[in-house]
Amino acid sequence: MDFLDYAFMQRALLAAVLVGITAPAVGIYLVQRRQALMGDGIGHVAMTGVGLGFLLSWSPVWMATLVSVLGAVLMELIRWYGRTRGDIALAMLFYGGMAGGVMFINLAPGGSNANLTSYLFGSLSTVSQSDVTAICLLAAFVVLVTLGLRRQLFAVSQDEEFARVTGLPVRALNLLTAVTAAVTVTVAMRVVGLLLVSALMVVPVAAAQQLSRSFAATFAIAVAIGVTVTIGGTVTSYYQDVPPGATIVLLTIAAFVVLTGLATPLARRRARAAAAARPAADPAECAIPAGREADGPVGV
Repeated sequence: MDFLDYAFMQRALLAAVLVGITAPAVGIYLVQRRQALMGDGIGHVAMTGVGLGFLLSWSPVWMATLVSVLGAVLMELIRWYGRTRGDIALAMLFYGGMAGGVMFINLAPGGSNANLTSYLFGSLSTVSQSDVTAICLLAAFVVLVTLGLRRQLFAVSQDEEFARVTGLPVRALNLLTAVTAAVTVTVAMRVVGLLLVSALMVVPVAAAQQLSRSFAATFAIAVAIGVTVTIGGTVTSYYQDVPPGATIVLLTIAAFVVLTGLATPLARRRARAAAAARPAADPAECAIPAGREADGPVGV
């Protein structure tokens, strides 16, 4: 536990725990909406915010939050009105975000692509106190939204038409989900990295679904997996001197594989138990022969 003696590791672990909570908490709604790759797209857009932060000498975390929120809102508008050209518009948005990030950071005084690397793949040693403050504030927003509005967000994620009929503000909730996903991306970028954050939003949820179909149980298991792998990846990165983002994602995929292996025999056992619990079929001598029900009453 000697790593706790270092201030940068204390900051990194706090950030890792918050990422482990927020990423699956948002990801469960994206998986339900079949928008598993939304986090990846927002991550591309957030690169422009990081580059602008360096260019304008402002906090890259807060600038990335602003730009990614605008990008997420634009993505939702494209989804509503884009129709057949929507995929092309989204592609231009994603690639433009990447290009903008590289361009702005190279235009910044003393900036280079090396400055962008820690935001793309995560870095433990560069998590500052101001980053931790921003991450705590943003994570609080994400937790409040995902827990406080869980019933409404789940209803919209499951069936938009039914949610609209029940009187829920579907478009407002969709926008809120997109904004929350954008905030989560910026929360996670200092630990996991912009290019890998989508995996932490999706894979823990997929792993949790191997054990439970209940929304509440899946939510809890996914968050538990997220916290476990982020802490494990951060500590492993410290001792083995490996990239934290890649380590966390590989641990997440390993958790998915293990839980899938455990879930298969459990599912078979449950199926056998359910089959054994069914009422026994009628004895053969009491069964009505096929076709006789149409012949009229027997003996008439």
